[in-house]
Amino acid sequence: MGAEEARLFAREGAKVVIADILDEEGKRTEELIAGAAGDVFYIHHDVTSEASWQGLIGETVSRHGRLDILVNNAGISSGSQGDPLDTDGWLRIMDVNATGVFLGSKHAVLQMQKNGGGSIVNISSIMGFVGGEGGHPAYHASKGAVRIFTKAMAVRYGPEGIRVNSVHPGFMPPMRSNQSVDSAMRDEQIKLTPLRRTGETIEVAYGVLFLASDEASFVTGTELVIDGGFIAR
Repeated sequence: MGAEEARLFAREGAKVVIADILDEEGKRTEELIAGAAGDVFYIHHDVTSEASWQGLIGETVSRHGRLDILVNNAGISSGSQGDPLDTDGWLRIMDVNATGVFLGSKHAVLQMQKNGGGSIVNISSIMGFVGGEGGHPAYHASKGAVRIFTKAMAVRYGPEGIRVNSVHPGFMPPMRSNQSVDSAMRDEQIKLTPLRRTGETIEVAYGVLFLASDEASFVTGTELVIDGGFIAR
């Protein structure tokens, strides 16, 4: 999903910085964007490390002179931890999915204040609205935290022209291309989705693009749900 967002932003003329711990995938996306004449660079980055955030944003500002948009896209899934009552699993999911969003937003805001504004888009999930019986409950907790954190930041920094919104994708392709999906589970997800299909990453990317753009200049503190109607049930 992050790669799709990066490609779309580059096609729209943005100067794109890709940041991830997955260097091979990140560099591959960088090469694809650069091959299409996009302005892009990749940097290794751990969203759970404040020092890594400082380095990432410092390098971005050094190259481009400013930071206008941050998309907090990094995350790990509910199924990444085997035991739903494992404390270390709770801490790991919360660290990546919630604390990572806080750290990124914190350091982005410090730069956006210098610009007189900016846009932060936080990727949450439909599981930030509802519960579920599968995976580690920390996933739901982390995505709910992102949803409400987004509103708090929007209220706090709106007077400075900084907009903060969240995006809530529904059932999507696997987070990694080498991950498999249980066919029975996928059939159940489709059955629960009124549009009777899973989403496509480009459909989420267009929503992120809108919220980041000037076309959404009066939109802040809100949730954009892209879920085929799942939470409408």
